Amino acid sequence: MTNEQAGYCILVAVTTDQEKIAFKNQLKQAGEQLIEQRIAAARTLINEAQEAANSEEKSSAGDKYETARAMNQLEKEMHSKQLAQQLKELAHLHDVKTDVVYREVVTGACINGGGILFFIAAGLGKQTIDGKGIIYLSPLAPLAKQLQHKKAGDHFVFNGKEIVIETIY
Repeated sequence: MTNEQAGYCILVAVTTDQEKIAFKNQLKQAGEQLIEQRIAAARTLINEAQEAANSEEKSSAGDKYETARAMNQLEKEMHSKQLAQQLKELAHLHDVKTDVVYREVVTGACINGGGILFFIAAGLGKQTIDGKGIIYLSPLAPLAKQLQHKKAGDHFVFNGKEIVIETIY
């Protein structure tokens, strides 16, 4: 199975430092938009859970009413936690420096190896940006920690496969 078949991108053609910085800025902006969409969805779900709790009618079966309200409250709390996490992730992403071409793996770097492109900035997983597969890694993710301070030519293991870092920027 090739990397393309596995759903990963084939090398992104960025050659000059300006193109590399512009591409990283594009990735950061796309990540911010994705997180903002998740934040909006969480807020909507919180409001819906609150409205559901408020609209529960008190019936003669008081236990049923209390159980429904409690479940709606738990749902609201779960979505509130997700909202807090997304807000935190967005704040961290805002702080990522993408205006530097890095020579070793640090937060804000793109790593290209084995036809797979990683962007160490936020834990968004695999995303498709302009038709290209990008794996967004949180700087705190185990793989990102494993990659820290590696340079072009170094190796690492991803999905049980040894990958050689071709470029870092």
